[in-house]
Amino acid sequence: MEKFCKEYMSFLGSCKTERECAAFFSKSAEKAGFKPLERDKAYKAGDKVYLCQRGKGVALARLGKKPLSEGVNMVIAHIDSPSLDLKPNPLYEEDSLGYFKTHYYGGIKKYQWTAIPLALHGVAVKKGGEVLSFAIGEKPEEPTFYISDLLPHLAEEQMKKSLRTGIEGEDLNIMIGSDTPKDEGEKKKEEKSALKKNLLALLKKEYGIEEKMLHSAEFEMVPAFLPREIGFDRSLIAGYGHDDRVCAYTAFRAIADSKGTPETTELVYLCDKEEIGSVGNAAAMGKWIESFLADLGKLEYRDLLHAMDESKCISADVTAAFDPSFANVADKRNAAFLNKGIAIEKYTGARGKSGASDAHAEFLASVIEKLDEHKVSWQIGELGKVDLGGGGTVACDIVNRGIDTLDMGVPVISMHSPYELVAKKDVFSAYEAYKAFFA
Repeated sequence: MEKFCKEYMSFLGSCKTERECAAFFSKSAEKAGFKPLERDKAYKAGDKVYLCQRGKGVALARLGKKPLSEGVNMVIAHIDSPSLDLKPNPLYEEDSLGYFKTHYYGGIKKYQWTAIPLALHGVAVKKGGEVLSFAIGEKPEEPTFYISDLLPHLAEEQMKKSLRTGIEGEDLNIMIGSDTPKDEGEKKKEEKSALKKNLLALLKKEYGIEEKMLHSAEFEMVPAFLPREIGFDRSLIAGYGHDDRVCAYTAFRAIADSKGTPETTELVYLCDKEEIGSVGNAAAMGKWIESFLADLGKLEYRDLLHAMDESKCISADVTAAFDPSFANVADKRNAAFLNKGIAIEKYTGARGKSGASDAHAEFLASVIEKLDEHKVSWQIGELGKVDLGGGGTVACDIVNRGIDTLDMGVPVISMHSPYELVAKKDVFSAYEAYKAFFA
């Protein structure tokens, strides 16, 4: 378990965007013997195949002895996490300070993103199509970036506001510079201010980025924190992006570490855009899920529908762990706890199961039986009290295709914050659970 979690922490610290995760999983898949998908190739039992979708999603398969028409066993997770995305016209100067404007991605508490070190990750495209990749602010010798907050001495009015409005979305402006060369500081009437001009010159000189490239760039500001062990007993892991990279990593390892030829074909899908509704051609609602399955078995539409009707899926996504500091939001009898194993949720949704994926009793019972057979630690519950809210996963996108689907993932404290918390035992239980599901 300790070895596995150290490897997971290394992954989490180096993969902070969906593109970085997709590149990691693609490279790791090839090391594990998976070959890139060839759409015209006829595959057979024992073959291991992967597809990198638009650089933002990854699908992996181990072909089984049974025909695909008899169904597949699938685990699906997402590799995107809440972040601060740069706006299309991000760079500006205000009162001798340089800034990037941002639009937050996913559900966040905005105040949590102020007064912490941030790193810039992403890609920019040069004229002609060359893609430049960046991760600036992670190494000690690199600059980091910052969003200011108001000092308590002057924050009387701010502190009367709710947590939701204390920091507004338009206040999440990234400080990126404050100085200009002396010879530029006197040129007041230039079209571009001296500071902005200097920052653009630095971007071009140091990173090859011109202002026009910022319009199309995909830049994310993420916490410049490394994962750390928490507690004197080192039983917990704090890090950015546990949701849902902890399930993505454990699902990937479950299929990559498996040996031999399975009876039933095994699939793992690692998707983008879950945090904003799963819409997109590398997301769980995208047709690439059907396309990959069809390509594996050269399935016509009718055969593909039959294959999905016979398939089983684990929606591998995190859930809220019971936090004694905020016990009033949970039904303690139906909450997930740290260190008690992977958490099963029969249904998701909010307030009366609105928008829920509700697993059939027969499928849930079969999964529990398999976990018990393989001596995997598990628990079952739901996300919070009935009338306080709730949440969703990609399960609805999968079950609507006719595939039996169950949510099962790692409990997390401080979910969607810049620094989330999980237990090592639960991380390893997730790995064991996904392996058991494939067995």
